[in-house]
Amino acid sequence: MELGTILATAGAAVAVLFAGFGSAIGVGMAGQAAAGVVSEDPDRFGNCLVMQLLPGTQGIYGLLIGIVIALRAGLMTAGADAITTELGVRYLIAGMPIAFGGLVSAIYQGKVACAGINMIAKRPTESGKGMVMAIMVETYAILALLISFLLVIGIG
Repeated sequence: MELGTILATAGAAVAVLFAGFGSAIGVGMAGQAAAGVVSEDPDRFGNCLVMQLLPGTQGIYGLLIGIVIALRAGLMTAGADAITTELGVRYLIAGMPIAFGGLVSAIYQGKVACAGINMIAKRPTESGKGMVMAIMVETYAILALLISFLLVIGIG
């Protein structure tokens, strides 16, 4: 296997893995908080579930970029042309924004979601405010997704 192909594969893997790690951590933290609230009041399950799901989107973004890299680099085609080292490095770098932006934003979104879940425990009618606060963190994951996508598409 050529070095360029290895690097492009690493770019796809890094995008998926790091964003996925962040989502797993964020969703896990929010799930722990939600379980505490739901154990006291099962009627709050729906609101807590929505809050718990929010940090999971970064993993989806990483998966999307991983797939786009794999498709653009021909990694999913048997007998595809070898990728030059330069192109492989470019695919690796293109995966970095969502890898690290997704990792960090998912963890912090999980923390904000935990705070929102605690707010739901005390004031269930304020769940929308908690969601807005958690969604604000999502902005930076979307920006990371956008730059990774533009970088991948720009690779010739």
